[in-house]
Amino acid sequence: MLIDSHCHLNYKGIIEQQDDVLARARGVGVTGMLNISTRESEWDDIIALADKESDVWASVGIHPHEADEHPDVDTQKLIDKAQHERVVAIGETGLDYYYEHSDRDNQKKSFRSHIVAARETNLPLIVHTRDAEEDTAQIMGEEMEKGAYPAVIHCFTASDDFAKIALDMGCYISISGIVTFKNAKELKHTASWVPADRLLIETDSPFLAPVPHRGKTGEPAFVADTAHYLAELRGEEVEALKNRTAQNFFDLFSKAKAQKVETQ
Repeated sequence: MLIDSHCHLNYKGIIEQQDDVLARARGVGVTGMLNISTRESEWDDIIALADKESDVWASVGIHPHEADEHPDVDTQKLIDKAQHERVVAIGETGLDYYYEHSDRDNQKKSFRSHIVAARETNLPLIVHTRDAEEDTAQIMGEEMEKGAYPAVIHCFTASDDFAKIALDMGCYISISGIVTFKNAKELKHTASWVPADRLLIETDSPFLAPVPHRGKTGEPAFVADTAHYLAELRGEEVEALKNRTAQNFFDLFSKAKAQKVETQ
């Protein structure tokens, strides 16, 4: 098994060749992909693809970049859309203080709405955080005290300290192709010690194509390259790492696991 736990199959660069992208992923052994939404206008198309392709699942959420443009997307709207059988996650959501495309207070409000939706639906929260570790940890911790919810820190690029905080809260850590980049020394260190039962891998395609594909449009097939690199970094057998991270995916995204069992 090999799962791309976070990709954007409806983004420019992929959607124009979506069938070929899916075929290439399957050709290298990718057995599942989670297609992530970032704005409300994408939700129906992303769900429709999941309806069509049995190895693709969907999320519903608003990226922090889009928070200003979605003041009307609240917890109830997320919960209602998440009732669809192919929606297995809430997000991506979180805080991004690097680009600050949206007001910080609006990002925080949206983030908390997503957390409540994750808690109410028991669907995993997909968290984006960039240059916002302190506020991300504070909000997640405050909300966790109100009631536990499952979560993953996607495309992890934060510090060891933040990784430990997230793990203490029960979160999973997802590693992208950034780990293959020469200058990603801190991430390599974090990726080397994340507990095996909390580790996921992703492409975040069409972004962040790993070595040896840097400069190309990212796609889910490249998760195999990240898996090989990560296995070597951690001193593990690559097939064992693929299977372990796939099992972790289904442990976290239990709604996807139930559908997988039904189709076997």
